[in-house]
Amino acid sequence: MEPAWIGANGKEEHMASRVAVVGAGPSGLAQLHAFEEARKKGAAVPEVVCFDKQSEWGGLWNYTWRTGLDEFGDAVHGSMYRYLWSNGPKECLEFADYTFDEHFGRPIPSFPPREVLFDYVTGRAKKNNVKQFIQFNTSVRWISYDESREKFDVTVEVLTDRTTRTEEFDYVIVATGHFSTPNVPDYEGFQRFPGRVLHSHDFRDSREFAGKDLLVMGSSYSAEDIALQSKKYGARSVTISYRTAPMGFKWPDGIDEVPRLVKMDGNTAHFADGGTRHVDAIALCTGYQHCFPFIEDSLRLRTANVLYTPDLYKGVCWLDNPKMMYLGMQDQYYTFTLFDAEAWYARDYVLGRLTLPPRQEMADDIDSWRARQDTLADPAEEIDFQADHIADLVKDVDYPVFDLDLTREHFKKWEHDKEESITGYRDRGFSSPCTGAVAPTHHTPWWEELDDSLATFLGDAGKDAEATV
Repeated sequence: MEPAWIGANGKEEHMASRVAVVGAGPSGLAQLHAFEEARKKGAAVPEVVCFDKQSEWGGLWNYTWRTGLDEFGDAVHGSMYRYLWSNGPKECLEFADYTFDEHFGRPIPSFPPREVLFDYVTGRAKKNNVKQFIQFNTSVRWISYDESREKFDVTVEVLTDRTTRTEEFDYVIVATGHFSTPNVPDYEGFQRFPGRVLHSHDFRDSREFAGKDLLVMGSSYSAEDIALQSKKYGARSVTISYRTAPMGFKWPDGIDEVPRLVKMDGNTAHFADGGTRHVDAIALCTGYQHCFPFIEDSLRLRTANVLYTPDLYKGVCWLDNPKMMYLGMQDQYYTFTLFDAEAWYARDYVLGRLTLPPRQEMADDIDSWRARQDTLADPAEEIDFQADHIADLVKDVDYPVFDLDLTREHFKKWEHDKEESITGYRDRGFSSPCTGAVAPTHHTPWWEELDDSLATFLGDAGKDAEATV
C-alpha cells in the first residue's frame, strides 16, 4: 500500500511511486541526500532513480582531459580545468548538515582548489550512500509527459552497451546544470586565424599558453579566472576584451582590458577603440546556453542566465506541470547552499508535505520575483536577492539552521576584497555560518601557489595564525 495523505482537494492522495533525478552533480547529489535524510527520520520515500551520463559522480567538479566528444561520442559534459580554485568563500557554500570541519577534521582555508571541493561534495554523498541510487554511463535521451496516464516517460541509453529503454515516473527532477553547452560567437577573421580558438568549456590547462599572447573574450567569472590562471602559469601577456564594460580590477602586470574585438587579421586583433594587439590564441569566455534537447517542448525550460528564471515556481517547479522540477538553473552567487534549499523543497513537494497554490498564484509569485530582479542595481543587491530566495525556500522545510545573514556579509566583503586585490583575495579567511570557526591562512599565497593538489593544500592548512576577517 502506497503512503497517502489528504490533499488540497480533500481527497486521499498517494505518494508518487517513482522519482527520476537527471544528473549526479552537486544538485543531483543534493536531491538524493535530501530524500535520504527524510528516510532516516522515518519518512516513507518513493523509489528514486538517478541517471548520469558520466562514469562518476560530481558533475562539473569532475576533471577530464577530454574535450569535444567523450568516449561514447556524446558531447563532453565537464568544463573543469586544472588549477581551478574556488573563486568564492567556501563558507558561502557550506552544507549546513555536513560542515567542512566535520569532513576534514579541522578548519581549512576559505578558498580551496577543485580537488578539495570535489572531496567535500562526494564526502557527504558517501556518508549517506547515495551512489546506490545512481545509474552511471546512462544518458537521458527523452522526457515526455502523458496527460492521460499522468506519468512521465523517460527514455535512457546505457552508453556501455548502446541499449535503450523507456521507464515510467511520477516526478522528474532535472539536475544537469547549465554550464555544458557553450555559447560560441563568430568574428571576422576567425576563419583564417593561425592560432587556437577555444571556448572556456574546452579550456583544460593554462600551461598551454605559457610564453604566448592570449586574448580572453568576456567579462565575467570565467574570463577573470582564465586570464589570471594563464598569466600565473606563464603566459607572456593576456588581453581581456569586453563587450559592454570592463571588470575594472587592479590587474597584475601583463593583463590588460580593452574594448570589444572587431576582427582578426592573421595574428593581429583589432578592437573597437582602434587599438591592435598580437595574439597567439583566443579563449572565448562567452557563457553558456540553457540547453535541454532531451525534454519535450511543453516541459522544457527556456531562459537566459538570470537570478530568477521564468516559469519555475520558487525557482524549482515547472509552472504548467509542477511534477517536473529543475534544480540549480539560476545565475549563481550561492551554489551548494542554493541547491540544498531547492532539493529540500522539491523533496517535500514530492512527499506531500507542501501544497502548491493555484497556477495563477504561482505565476504571480514568479512575476513578483522577476520584477524585483529587474530593479537590482549592483552585486550587493543581487547577493541579497539570492539570499532572500534561499530564505523563501527553507522557511517551509526542515533544512538545518545556518547563519544565512552571515553569508550575505561574507559575499559582500568578498566583492570588496576582489576590488582591493584580484590576486590576493583568495588569501583572506572567513568564519563558518554553521560552526563559527574561522578559516586559517593558507600556507602559500594563491598567486605563488602552483600546486593545487589536495595533499599540498591540506599539508599545513591548520598551522599558524587565522586570517583576518
